[in-house]
Amino acid sequence: MPTYVFKGRNTRDNSKIAGERTAHSKQALVSLLRREQIYTTSVREKGKEFRLPILRPAKVKDKEVAIFARQLSVMIDAGLPLVQALEAIAAHKENKVFKAVLVQVRNDVEGGMTLTDAMRKHPRVFSELFTSMISAGEMSGSLDILLQRISVFIEKIVKLKSAMKSAAIYPSVVMTVAIGVVALILWKVVPVFRTLFEGLGVELPLPTRIVIVASNFVSNYMIFLAAAAVLLGFGLSSYYKTSNGRHVIDRILLKLPILGEVFKKIATARFARTLSTLIVSGIAILEALEITARTTGNIIIQEAILKTRKAIEQGKSIAEPMVESRIFSPMVTQMIAIGEQTGELDSMLSKIADYFEDEVDVTMANLMTILEPVLIVFLGLVIGGIVISMYLPLFSLIAKLSRGA
Repeated sequence: MPTYVFKGRNTRDNSKIAGERTAHSKQALVSLLRREQIYTTSVREKGKEFRLPILRPAKVKDKEVAIFARQLSVMIDAGLPLVQALEAIAAHKENKVFKAVLVQVRNDVEGGMTLTDAMRKHPRVFSELFTSMISAGEMSGSLDILLQRISVFIEKIVKLKSAMKSAAIYPSVVMTVAIGVVALILWKVVPVFRTLFEGLGVELPLPTRIVIVASNFVSNYMIFLAAAAVLLGFGLSSYYKTSNGRHVIDRILLKLPILGEVFKKIATARFARTLSTLIVSGIAILEALEITARTTGNIIIQEAILKTRKAIEQGKSIAEPMVESRIFSPMVTQMIAIGEQTGELDSMLSKIADYFEDEVDVTMANLMTILEPVLIVFLGLVIGGIVISMYLPLFSLIAKLSRGA
């Protein structure tokens, strides 16, 4: 018979216990230990310790986790045992890291560990919010329903994250391309005209002189300018990782013209969707607010939510401290107040999330519609101005030649 290494807890005195036993199978050992009032947390065959494969730190995408939750929900609802369902899902995963994690979760569950505890061993894959909802599902006996709810929630959050990335990245990319085009013209095209003007000996008008000075600066300091841009990006990234830097930058983001309102709408939708999902899943309001605060992605909003949590501990309503924070719009705080009064807070939060998710979609569509022509016109004016300034001396020269003729 194979020998198994086990860890567990003695239910008589709540002491931790570990050891080795021989048994026909893992299930047989778990049953034997339970008769001895030992609750196992892990069981593995000796000499066959499971390890995650040594890979580069590949990330398991939120979308993959959402698909996994939906698949597991369907299988459990169909009556498939949890261990068998996990094994079937793991067998068809292409992501090697995710597959390895699911295999380990399956082994831990088979060894007697709860699904919640097995998943909590992998915080990079299963978030605190995810495992809290799994725990609620296991305790209430409605794991399939909670998994379905998690799947829908993650899909909506992925959509919001995508909107936030678009709001932040798209204008930056377009402006970078615009700056690159202008720099290329100053670096390569303008020097050709400068050489021509020097050969002709014509007097240069002010706009032309300004462009040539800019061209000389770019040509002489191109390497330094590129290095400065890289250092600036690195410096901002490093500064954002500090507590003070994150506060400053996150506050600036919320106050940006146009984009600031987009970020607020995204944060509001994310807050309402997360809190609604946790409350309807049976998570206590204080714990739900704490988890929600850590998922906002903005330290200013996170602190506002944590202040709300603290105020609730002191006996206040949810809406009152949210009004004081001035982060959330009056409509949001009023709807939350109504939800508290009617006992339909989860439903009201869900409606807030639906409204702001739609608002984000409309705002992003409008932003992209407006931004593209504005940036094109701006780029056209800059490039057109450079081109015209380069031709002004030629026009003057032609006029002089015409008068001389």
